Amino acid sequence: MKLLRKSIRVRSSTDEITMTQHLAELRFRIIRSLLAVVIGALVILSFYDPVLRFLTQPYRDLCAARPDFNCDGTLFGLGPLDGISARMRIASYGGLVIALPVILWQIWRFTAPALHQREKRYATGFIISSVSLFALGGYIAYWTLDKALEFLISWSGADVSQSYQITKYVSLVTLMVLAFGVGFLFPVLLVFMQLVNVITPGLLLKQWRWAVMAIFLTAAIITPSGDPISMMALAVPMTILYAISVGIGYFIQWRRNKASDE
Repeated sequence: MKLLRKSIRVRSSTDEITMTQHLAELRFRIIRSLLAVVIGALVILSFYDPVLRFLTQPYRDLCAARPDFNCDGTLFGLGPLDGISARMRIASYGGLVIALPVILWQIWRFTAPALHQREKRYATGFIISSVSLFALGGYIAYWTLDKALEFLISWSGADVSQSYQITKYVSLVTLMVLAFGVGFLFPVLLVFMQLVNVITPGLLLKQWRWAVMAIFLTAAIITPSGDPISMMALAVPMTILYAISVGIGYFIQWRRNKASDE
């Protein structure tokens, strides 16, 4: 491992790396990310029962608040593999969430050599903002889950009893959290692209109408539940974050112009 890390740091006189070294570093970053996901999954497995109770709490609260929905908050396994399948899904998705800071750090370390020295100073802010926005998106997804379920159940009819399969419920909740979390990382990508001069804040501001349409369309596509409540809960914050990212882009541009004048 030490020899691999030593070979990764090798640079030529022009401070460039060969394709072989580039692929070796990519493999090294991927391996570290996968190890972090595995460790996170093992942690989730150790606390599976509390995690499952946490994920099912919105459903149980909804059933207690709405007796007319004919549900008691119980999940069912319709096959011998449903239990272990649900456990593995929760562990996999949970491990990915826990490993997110490590994954983002590995992405930054892989792309950092292509950046200027002043741009590398944003590494800490990049990691903190990404993790914070992902956590905020996951929280909003969890907060809107009972409202989304209430909307969906109300459309099933008054005489329909609700009995959910554990694997399908777990898939819905985890995909909701991941969809909202990834959606909230959208402004971080925009700021990064402005940082490396791929796009400009003026272009983002000029195309804001198309951007808003794309945001609402994307929210409608990636929202697993497909209900309008979850879609709006994702699209509206993404639109606000888009405007904030444009403002940050103008601030970066102002800083660069000021440094150039000095």
